Amino acid sequence: MTMIKIKINNIEIEVEKGIMLLDAIKKTGYDVPTLCYYEDLEPSGACGICVVEVKGEPTLKRACCTPVDRDGLEIFTNTKRVRETRKRVLELILSDHPDDCLQCIRNGNCELQALAEKLGIRENHYEKIYVEKEKDVSSFSLVRDPVKCIKCGRCVQVCQEVQSVFAIEMINRGFDTVMGLPFEMGMGDSICTNCGQCSLVCPVGAIYEKSSESEVWEALNDPDKYVIVQEAPAIRVAIGEEFGMEPGTVTSGKMHTALKKLGFDKVFDTNFSADLTIMEEGTELINRVKKTLVDGNFRRLPVITSCSPGWIKYMETFFPNLIKNVSSCKSPQQMFGALAKTYFAEKEGIDPAKIVSVSIMPCTAKKFEANRPEMKDSGYKDVDYVLTTREFGRMIKEMGIDFPSLTSSDADAPMGEYTGAGTIFGATGGVMEAALRTGYELISGETLKAVDLKMVRGMEGIREAEIPIPKLPFPLKVAVAHGLGNAKKILTKVSEQIEKNGKSEYHFVEIMACPGGCVGGGGQPYGSTLKVKEERGEGLYKEDSEMLEHRKSHENEEVKQLYKEFLGEPNGEKSHHLLHTKYGKREKF
Repeated sequence: MTMIKIKINNIEIEVEKGIMLLDAIKKTGYDVPTLCYYEDLEPSGACGICVVEVKGEPTLKRACCTPVDRDGLEIFTNTKRVRETRKRVLELILSDHPDDCLQCIRNGNCELQALAEKLGIRENHYEKIYVEKEKDVSSFSLVRDPVKCIKCGRCVQVCQEVQSVFAIEMINRGFDTVMGLPFEMGMGDSICTNCGQCSLVCPVGAIYEKSSESEVWEALNDPDKYVIVQEAPAIRVAIGEEFGMEPGTVTSGKMHTALKKLGFDKVFDTNFSADLTIMEEGTELINRVKKTLVDGNFRRLPVITSCSPGWIKYMETFFPNLIKNVSSCKSPQQMFGALAKTYFAEKEGIDPAKIVSVSIMPCTAKKFEANRPEMKDSGYKDVDYVLTTREFGRMIKEMGIDFPSLTSSDADAPMGEYTGAGTIFGATGGVMEAALRTGYELISGETLKAVDLKMVRGMEGIREAEIPIPKLPFPLKVAVAHGLGNAKKILTKVSEQIEKNGKSEYHFVEIMACPGGCVGGGGQPYGSTLKVKEERGEGLYKEDSEMLEHRKSHENEEVKQLYKEFLGEPNGEKSHHLLHTKYGKREKF
């Protein structure tokens, strides 16, 4: 690494050659305003807000994408020329943007709004030129409002470069540029996987989750409805951020209390059905391995996890050849939904037609999943409404609840108990680790003493491991991938190996659509950088290792009771009817 000396606002510092001006400037304690820049994406310089002056250069330089390439550079971040240029650039952007901030979903949490305040914009030298455009509400998960688009390109970057989906593109040029889809189709009619990563990186209100808040409020206020709720593992380490708490703060008890204050009749926990998923998926894996040992047909392996609906739609569209390898298990959300209107309704003597089943998820794709036509095995729509973490935060604020000061309470029985294995579902590698904890003991009949399987943890895009299990004639070869771009790599490898050799080197594969897993879901709080996602994951592992008595799914007493009273056995006839499903090929165009 070559170190060179430069000056920033007359302060001499030593930096690595090739570092971007933006990063070098931060080392001096100065801040450069940005708009199109996002920490986890390649800088594009699209907006021109981050300009700085370099001594001897005739033009201003965009700090986000200009490298420090020589010794002796002198950079100035706040000259009159720089300040005026930034203001004019921002005014041009604002001239092509509506002023309906009070009605916008991003009001108070908008990067454009914050930047206008930061740069002291009190008037605009340019006339308004924006043209009203129709909102795209064709998707179950997302709303696209093209009139709000500021042409930063972040959504296109994350969709193409990170997720490898290419559902959206920048169309036209100049002021006519807009983030759009081919042939003017709607997002609901496209190859969009509903992952919502575009909404997570959008700095304004151009893409956002399709809200179900009003429908849930209406149900809560209807005395004829029995409204129950479940919350995904990743919610408990992210919802606090909406109220100024640090990422990764475990708020399980506060979360349950807040939901009770909102008026839900029963507050359950998706961690319960995460444990249940492991019982079903682990048994499915064991059965497939046993069949393979008998008949030698390795094409049924690997078993690929099915908890992430964004990944499932991606698979149906781009890798339908692997449908038979995907676990038939529903996601924990949908397993819970099916049981809410069968097992719970029967146990409590409640008419399932009166039950409104609500889930709080970190994932916008869960809204799409709840509306899949096959998700009605209970005889009703299994999950009626899905709220994201952001929607949940807004409802708490609307109710006037002081979330940080809440005392803790437990989730309700009979679907509120959970183990550490259920909790770690929310982090990339967590489903794999949870399955291995149980699978090891079910296969070997021995106790797994080293419960922390750190070889499948981490933020690397793809991770591989071999797990020796007594009574299994070969070590279990596993792989974990998060983010659809990484999923594409591992799935391509699996497809090619099966086609060429009749088998893959892997026996079990976990895939999560979103970078970081559910902690990085498209419905999580804004500002979800990889660092923040990692901190949320650490919070889940903390709850697993320090705050819960049991850490293996098959130790969940309420799950045991469920099988004893209602389901019979994992992968049994009743389980298959309620907790398993099928997938089908989708067209790419």
